[in-house]
Amino acid sequence: MTIQSFSSAEPVGRLVEEFNKLPGIGPKTAQRLTYYLVRMPADEARALAEAILAVKERIVLCGRCFNITEAELCDICEDGRRDRTRICVVEEPLDVHALERTGVYHGTYHVLHGVISPMNGVGPEDLKIRPLLERLRSGEVQEIILATNPNLEGEATSMYIHRLMSPLGVKITRPARGLPVGGDLEYTDQVTLGRAIEGRQEF
Repeated sequence: MTIQSFSSAEPVGRLVEEFNKLPGIGPKTAQRLTYYLVRMPADEARALAEAILAVKERIVLCGRCFNITEAELCDICEDGRRDRTRICVVEEPLDVHALERTGVYHGTYHVLHGVISPMNGVGPEDLKIRPLLERLRSGEVQEIILATNPNLEGEATSMYIHRLMSPLGVKITRPARGLPVGGDLEYTDQVTLGRAIEGRQEF
């Protein structure tokens, strides 16, 4: 069966459209992925579908830091060995993974799930900022590390959080400027990211 003969089939067109909705997936990549799945053995396609369903059915947000988890609290929040006096604020769960790979940070996290972006209709109320402020009420937290990505939206989000927290008397730091401007934490190599956290500076 040629591409031309089945490209107009409703299931194929629907899958192309769904792939095209994913971040970083354009129309051509969506088509390539779809046609790859058409040729994929049925058991492999079924395993992929089951993995996607398992993520949607079993994965939730941690009740404390909003990292992804299967339980009420994630493994990091449950770990009694973590330094609970420090909270590293990041944009996405992938950033937690990137920082954990460095092995140099042993505090806790708070995942915002985005950044302030008026162009995309995302305001402070759309992020997990209020729960972050609520975590400070216990008086246990001594340092907030604002580790948003070093780009325009990440910087604006850090500045907004900094203004909210400045009157609270908590030490506020940010990773050292070894991070490339305009880059994302998840794509930064482990050594650079680790040194940036170790050499963090007052905000």
